Amino acid sequence: MKIHLISGGCGFVGRNMVKRLYKNTNDYILFIDNLSVGKHPKTWLDHELQNKNGAVEVYGEDRRLFFIEEDFRVTLKNLVHQPNYIKEQLNLNLTKFSNVYHFAAIVGGRAMIDGDPIQVALDLSIDAEFFYWVSRHKPDRVLYPSSSAAYPIDLQTEDNTIQLKESDIDFTRMGQPDMTYGWTKLTGEFLAQITAKHYDVSITCIRPFSGYGEDQDYSYPTPAIARRAVFKEEPFEVWGSGHQGRDFVHIDDVLDCIEVAMDKIHDGTAINIGQGILTSFRDLIKIFTKFADYEPEIKPLLDKPVGVHSRYCDMTWVRENLGWEPKISIEEGMRRVYEAVKKREIAEGNLVIK
Repeated sequence: MKIHLISGGCGFVGRNMVKRLYKNTNDYILFIDNLSVGKHPKTWLDHELQNKNGAVEVYGEDRRLFFIEEDFRVTLKNLVHQPNYIKEQLNLNLTKFSNVYHFAAIVGGRAMIDGDPIQVALDLSIDAEFFYWVSRHKPDRVLYPSSSAAYPIDLQTEDNTIQLKESDIDFTRMGQPDMTYGWTKLTGEFLAQITAKHYDVSITCIRPFSGYGEDQDYSYPTPAIARRAVFKEEPFEVWGSGHQGRDFVHIDDVLDCIEVAMDKIHDGTAINIGQGILTSFRDLIKIFTKFADYEPEIKPLLDKPVGVHSRYCDMTWVRENLGWEPKISIEEGMRRVYEAVKKREIAEGNLVIK
């Protein structure tokens, strides 16, 4: 019997991982989320609630999906201090978890990163308790999602626009990452390497760049821009000048790369996941407005937070060492998002097609 644990399992990446594991395996899946940002499973799972046993909600006719609504730090304390906690909660003969995917984090867009940096710093406590538990429980494999925000910001300026390589992060010669979010993720990577080395646990770290997908909520820039294109905003507003760029990568590609990486990386090494293509927000607007068949004026909002000027990755190491490349082009992926947003707005009665 295999059971996988997913923290932050109702957030954007977490819920996509839940659905993929359920579809591609016959294993049990326990996912935890306090729903501060994530969506309740009843809104995105295609499986009915079967029963509720205390704090545990069980979904699917085969009863392989278990959801607990709570802060993951609470779960970790229970796991550390009550060895039979999960066995008793799920009524399964569990000795240890197979794969553990740690998506729980204080997340948000630029407004959160710049506007409430100390709240974001709580990720330090989440990750410290997580790796302490991992060092004791020793699951078969662990995924730690770091972030492209861990890269030094002086490599991401208008005058220094380069493709970021994994080797640009060196714990012996530190650069300054992006705000407290970057610092927490950088610290998480260090904890991952220490845990893998000293406690003999298989750990993989990833540095996803700007992930996006059809079921992302409007607090993320990609679906928010798509929605405004659907409604043919004129003029079309963009934070900052709009010339700042990111490396957009579809969630399906992210999950594909995770699967390959966990099979081949066990020592806490961190890898990039992106397209390796720099796309400005003005370019993104043009893509979506082309789908909407109009050409608006673009209006810069220079008083809004924008972060670094350019952030995109070099995928050479991943291509040469893992044999993996992204499959979904920017054009194809963004069209999927545009059509999904349009369908959502029609279904909710916000958009009427004449």
